[in-house]
Amino acid sequence: MIKPIEIARKLGISTSALRHYESWGIIPPVNRAANGYRLYTEVHVAYFECIRAMNDGFGMDIVRKIMPLIQENKLTEALWLVNEAQARLHQEKHKSEQALLALELDDLENFSARHKKDWYSIQEVAEEVNVPASTLRHWEKEGLIEPERDIDNGYRKYSRADIRRLLIIRTIRSAVYSLEVVRGVVNEIDHNNLGQAKKIAKDSLIYMDYLIKKQLRGGYYLHKLFSVVEKLPS
Repeated sequence: MIKPIEIARKLGISTSALRHYESWGIIPPVNRAANGYRLYTEVHVAYFECIRAMNDGFGMDIVRKIMPLIQENKLTEALWLVNEAQARLHQEKHKSEQALLALELDDLENFSARHKKDWYSIQEVAEEVNVPASTLRHWEKEGLIEPERDIDNGYRKYSRADIRRLLIIRTIRSAVYSLEVVRGVVNEIDHNNLGQAKKIAKDSLIYMDYLIKKQLRGGYYLHKLFSVVEKLPS
């Protein structure tokens, strides 16, 4: 039997973290000694190692979904959940690459070649940017865009600069996880710091490169855990 403190030291975590994992049901049930101390086995160690490695690359939400499946010997189901998470990361990478393209403003140049007006209605902009008008209003509420208002009727009117901003917001928003990141990119653009805006988008790609490596490591420990589980008596 293995003491909790030994496992905690090996993984660089606290013993309370081990108890959390137990309370969440993501490791097999733990026997107790007469004095009440937990009696962990090598099987538990394999679970703990896999949990820590998978958390780095996939996050605890995925871990909490797949570990109970592994305990039920539903290994293939667990693998498909992992595969789905990897596919999502690939999609996010593609979106981040699109965000960088948007920062090159090719869309705006194409727009300018087709249209010569100085001001555009919300319906015209929604069609061009390819988002609902309600989304434009939401971005306005979030402080990402602030179109002028027609002094006669109060309608929103968008300038070419607004459209440039919206084209970038549209693509960046689809590529990142939070409005705060979008706001950071847009703020840099506001300060004519397109280079820093591009750096933020590139950093998201760098982080995804980091995640894919962590996912590979998580997969290694998942394979090790599978090997342990498959040897257990039915």
